[in-house]
Amino acid sequence: MTSGVITTLGLIVGIDAGTNSRLAIMAGIVAIAVADAFSDASAMHVSEEAEKVHSSDQVRSSTLWTFVAKFVVAMSFLVPFLILHEDEAVVVDVVWGLLLTAVLNYFIAKQQKETSLWPIVEHVGIAVIVIAITYFVGTLISYLFGTS
Repeated sequence: MTSGVITTLGLIVGIDAGTNSRLAIMAGIVAIAVADAFSDASAMHVSEEAEKVHSSDQVRSSTLWTFVAKFVVAMSFLVPFLILHEDEAVVVDVVWGLLLTAVLNYFIAKQQKETSLWPIVEHVGIAVIVIAITYFVGTLISYLFGTS
């Protein structure tokens, strides 16, 4: 789910920087929610089948829950765009995404009985790097193609 959060944040920030189009951002969120969820669910399905240790029901369940979790998390980024101005929604989504990344990694670390600080710093840091890169790429595309 961390990868889904980071992917969705990158998409939001990049499209915002490149187009300043609320509609484009919202369409992108829905598209990435569907595509990323299907992609990861398919990968989970193949991986679980390849292990040859899970029943068909377990494989189907893993596939379904991977899709649902990824889809719901990605779609949660749409909510601010439905109720806030575009600029505010982008900020809320960045905060939401970084918070979600931190919380998810905290619980995973606790479940594995490991210290939680390093995974949080690592994944939030990756998210910040992706946000910065996609912002600059979106800005560059806007500059090169005159969309601003």
